[in-house]
Amino acid sequence: MNKILAVSGVVIREIYRRKDFYVLFILTVLITGLMWFMNFFHDEQIIRFIKEICLVLIWISGLVIAITTAARQIPAERESRTIFPLLAKPIARWQVIVGKFLGCWLATGIALLIFYIFFALVSASREHTISAGYLEAFWLHWQMLGIVIAMTLLGSITFTAPSSNMTIIFIVTLGILVMGGFLHLIAERMSEPSASLLTAIYFTIPHLELFNMSELIIHDWPSAPWIDVLLVTLYGFSYTAFFLLAACLVFRRKALN
Repeated sequence: MNKILAVSGVVIREIYRRKDFYVLFILTVLITGLMWFMNFFHDEQIIRFIKEICLVLIWISGLVIAITTAARQIPAERESRTIFPLLAKPIARWQVIVGKFLGCWLATGIALLIFYIFFALVSASREHTISAGYLEAFWLHWQMLGIVIAMTLLGSITFTAPSSNMTIIFIVTLGILVMGGFLHLIAERMSEPSASLLTAIYFTIPHLELFNMSELIIHDWPSAPWIDVLLVTLYGFSYTAFFLLAACLVFRRKALN
């Protein structure tokens, strides 16, 4: 565990040195500015629309930070040839992958937490209350990004160029978020064998839309039961572990030269 934490610590320090979080602060100011305009409107529909825009920006920013950070970890090590002295130490390849994942996940979580804190504080300055829905939204959003980071690390070992990996993961993630929950309905209108294939895809893919709690915040609905949050969290951990295990197995047999 100490080796894994050491690798993750290096990842977090590298991200800070690359000034990635300057982008985070700029986007946070943008989000805060959009929320600030809520004070000029008294129409509930407009307020909900602005909150929806802010949450969309948070989701897009989280995906950008998570995918771009994870996609360059292994390729950058191979390109700079630092992977060889790293593996020359008494550290297993699976520990490198898990350490990279943990570093990316924690760094993304810090960025995401800043987004939600600013969003919740500015929203509370007008509504004079903060519901538990913000905490649930942050937690499940972070779990979803864990799945995406694990997928990206697997892709960084499989695909040659980081750019192709990022493009594919972005398309797959957005496709699942937009259409993942409707694939079985589309399959009912198709003929065989396409219907069976689409149904199999529906039950195989991780349903990332389950982690989206934006509607609770937008419409000020009561927070979800914690047992549901726990079940979705276990669901997310299962897919994260699956993709991490696949990444460790592929990286174990991967030639580095």
